Amino acid sequence: MTTVLLTVLGIVIFFAGLLISIAWHELGHLSTAKLFGVRVPQYMVGFGPTIWSRHRGETEYGIKAIPLGGYIRMIGMFPPGTDGKIEARSTSPWRGMIEDARSAAYEELRPGDETRLFYTRKPWKRVIVMFAGPFMNLILAVAIFLGVFMTIGLNQQTTTVDQVVPCVVAQSENRDCRKGDPASPAKAAGLEKGDKIVAFNGKPVEDWTTLSDRIRETIGPATITVERDGREKVLHANLIANKVAKKDAQGQPVADQYVEAGYLGFGPGMAVTPLSFTDSVDRMGVMIESGVDSLIALPSKVPDLWNAAFNGEERKADSPMGVVGAARVGGEILGLGLPMENTAAMMLYLVAGFNLSLFLFNMLPLLPLDGGHIAGALWESLRRNVAKVFRRPDPGPFDVAKLMPVAYVVAGIFICFTALVLVADVVNPVRIS
Repeated sequence: MTTVLLTVLGIVIFFAGLLISIAWHELGHLSTAKLFGVRVPQYMVGFGPTIWSRHRGETEYGIKAIPLGGYIRMIGMFPPGTDGKIEARSTSPWRGMIEDARSAAYEELRPGDETRLFYTRKPWKRVIVMFAGPFMNLILAVAIFLGVFMTIGLNQQTTTVDQVVPCVVAQSENRDCRKGDPASPAKAAGLEKGDKIVAFNGKPVEDWTTLSDRIRETIGPATITVERDGREKVLHANLIANKVAKKDAQGQPVADQYVEAGYLGFGPGMAVTPLSFTDSVDRMGVMIESGVDSLIALPSKVPDLWNAAFNGEERKADSPMGVVGAARVGGEILGLGLPMENTAAMMLYLVAGFNLSLFLFNMLPLLPLDGGHIAGALWESLRRNVAKVFRRPDPGPFDVAKLMPVAYVVAGIFICFTALVLVADVVNPVRIS
């Protein structure tokens, strides 16, 4: 019963973090729009029926029933048509989409609003307004990640010995020791579980990455200084060449790739340790790079998602997750019974990761995403400046409303993908251990 309650609490905490993230995103749009004099009739967190709202000045602030997004409404998102009219009906369905979008942008037009329309703002101001929302998510993600990295830390390999490998076996073989296999250099040198290696060949080592690199660079005699039972002890080992896992630029092992390097033969322990500011920033950069790579690879994940959702195949660890899946993971985190510090760190990582994903996803140059509006404003600025250089007539504002048919297609694709992820999250969720 306790586990169930903790799981439910984890889901509730995640959705609270989700609502804060959405509100924070929309606050970026709202504050910059008001800064540049655009009238904003609505600021809403969620979709669907309104469950609470209050008017403050000229803006209605509210919460809606479905906590899966949010929006602000700005007057004059799109310029009038070529005939100067805000609304004109057409029998063409594509043309109708354009006209519907244009008329919605002027739905609450009041006397005096002519100077407060969004499309009349200079392109650089519109870029700031549309970028401010995703940027708020990036700020929140970076603040949470850096805060957790530097205070609680990450579960990392340490220089403490967790196990001593009894014999020499190439890591590419992935087998147990056999009769006739030579003893590992660590075993022969007398290294024991629980020893903390503090120096290698007389040079101090404070982290696993440094120690691992020095071991790999050494073939032949070496001294290993360890702390054992509160005292330092110097061991003498004779390192040999062996096939070991190849490491990538971040020091992580590359699957099924091996190199020949110096070999000692022990497994490091794991511990949650805080990172320095520099290491935290480096780690943040790696995460952003990984997020970009994951976004680019998103279309290639569709077959695996389909098979996991409808063919009963195993859900891969790097499979995309939606809000439901992330909330479920949040529930599982609290149900694991980990120390409070670790639980808090994992929940914060989940919320920070969601905010980082929001930033990257919204920066795609596609309508109806923020990146699509940014691309439209930049294109308008480019063609107006080109016209000025060549002394041509000002082409006027770029009519983003004309791209609404494309936006509907993009939105349709997103909805289908979201539905597929939702089904997979429900019937075959990603699980943690």
